[in-house]
Amino acid sequence: MVFFKRKPVKTVLVCCGTGCLANNSLEVYEGLKKRIEGAGVRARIRPVTKATGCNGLCERGPIVKIQPDDIFYCGVKAADVDEIFERSVLNDEIITRLLYRDTSTGERVKSHRETEFYKRQYKIALRNIGEIDPASIDDYMERDGYRALKKVLTSMSPQEVMAEIEKSGLRGRGGAGFPTGVKWKQCERVEALPKYVVCNGDEGDPGAFMDRSIMEGDPHSVIEGMLICAYAIGAEKGFIYIRDEYALAIKNMTTALEEARKRGFLGQNILQKGLNFDIEIVRGGGAFVCGESTALMASIEGRVGEPRVKYIRSVERGLWDKPTVLNNVETWANVPVIINRGAQWFRSIGTEGSPGTKVFSLVGKVKNTGLIEVPMGITLREIIFSIGGGIPRGREFKAVQTGGPSGGCIPKELLDLPVDFDSLTESGSMMGSGGMIVMDDTTCMVEVARYYLQFLAEESCGKCVPCREGIKQMLGILEDICAGRGREGDIDLLLDIGATLQEASLCGLGKTAPNPVLSTIRYFREEYEEHIRNKYCPAGVCKELTEFYIDIDACRGCGLCEQKCPVGAISGERRRTYTIDGTKCIKCGQCREACRFGAIKNRGRRHEDNH
Repeated sequence: MVFFKRKPVKTVLVCCGTGCLANNSLEVYEGLKKRIEGAGVRARIRPVTKATGCNGLCERGPIVKIQPDDIFYCGVKAADVDEIFERSVLNDEIITRLLYRDTSTGERVKSHRETEFYKRQYKIALRNIGEIDPASIDDYMERDGYRALKKVLTSMSPQEVMAEIEKSGLRGRGGAGFPTGVKWKQCERVEALPKYVVCNGDEGDPGAFMDRSIMEGDPHSVIEGMLICAYAIGAEKGFIYIRDEYALAIKNMTTALEEARKRGFLGQNILQKGLNFDIEIVRGGGAFVCGESTALMASIEGRVGEPRVKYIRSVERGLWDKPTVLNNVETWANVPVIINRGAQWFRSIGTEGSPGTKVFSLVGKVKNTGLIEVPMGITLREIIFSIGGGIPRGREFKAVQTGGPSGGCIPKELLDLPVDFDSLTESGSMMGSGGMIVMDDTTCMVEVARYYLQFLAEESCGKCVPCREGIKQMLGILEDICAGRGREGDIDLLLDIGATLQEASLCGLGKTAPNPVLSTIRYFREEYEEHIRNKYCPAGVCKELTEFYIDIDACRGCGLCEQKCPVGAISGERRRTYTIDGTKCIKCGQCREACRFGAIKNRGRRHEDNH
């Protein structure tokens, strides 16, 4: 008798995270699903189509993966659906033109695991994202979902759970880096009831989408982490505070909560082990300051989102003056894995002071923008030039900003700095929630500081005078410097006001607000001095201090600058040279971006001192 081996069922995974959805990945998903369901052939091995969360490589979306063939297609369009179905789903062929082209080698690669972007990562918090359908609790459970909850309910005491989290060295991934296990123990010791468990999903940093992607792509990991904490500290109620703009995160988290209740993972007498716990979603109030723990709790209570003094600890008097544990999305997503695999396993990753991994949104002037998770201790150089693929268009790396609006800018001299809580703080920056914005030599560091101070001035709640007035004064000085009105002494004044803010502000927003200014002065002081003394913006960004011209020796007469100029300020003849009419030029810099030969230069413009 001859036995034929049955072919494995194929799974077609289509990224439907926010980034890919913006590039019409839903059309790709629905097209493939329709073709597969309507094929009427090979029913016994009919492929499964799943809409997943973010795969990470946002620069190349929409992304389609075909398993178990380990095929990774990028930049897929609805027009590619039929070809993918016919050739790759039914006939095991590879469509070369859709494969990822590696930025380091220029070669097409079949599997995402072969790319520099993916193979240097280590995924814990992002372990399931891009691999499961976030709307399916069965998908989550097939990958050990809720196994950690069952483990703690059947074989661990609350004290053993807290001890394991403490031994793991897990630190809060929301910015402060406070030891998670210590926080849980402090709350558990307080006798007052009820106790609350809160998830901070209010991520408001410009360019950041780490927590958003976890809530969209693996919501059950957050729920399970909160459940384990509830068991450990004796809480019966939880809240997930989600930024109001995160519509998909709210939708997927709502679905996950409903499914968890149906399966007995939320509600009364969970898994017949006596645990009572449920979770409610609260939509954010739309203010950046509500990401601060006490302001967030005030918002949940229905009050204005303002922080309070820190000597009142949330683990003792948090929500409604009751003991409360608050961690961010990424922290909660780590908890089930630590319980399943053990504290020592987690400590074996990362550094002594910062065990485990960290999720970052890598954006800005870097080839491979997207969502990454890397071991603590990896260097900035590895992240930017290996995972990120380096700086586009052959430009020079200048700085990287970490930690969101309240973080700092780290220069190229510190590219080999290890990425961990302590090293980033020592450099004048911070870990923050995980935003990482790469800047090239066309970035003005004074303008960067001005931009973040403007953001923070608008987002300050105004409750305390140092933050409310101090940020405003610093912003005014920066605006003058960028407009050519800078004066001697402005730099020292910025340093003095910044030190006062750090010392006297009520909450973390005010205390860290000077970081963008202080770090750029620390590493790029000469750029400030050029603005003030020579009325010159070396990067050609500050319009009042910039005058573009074309270097006739470098110009090749390609005409790209003329084509890109939005106001017709450039004229010339093809294969000869071009010139810029300074009276028409609006200094937008599009000509410089278009020029491949570095012919667009900036000589600056001198200004008389107006003071």
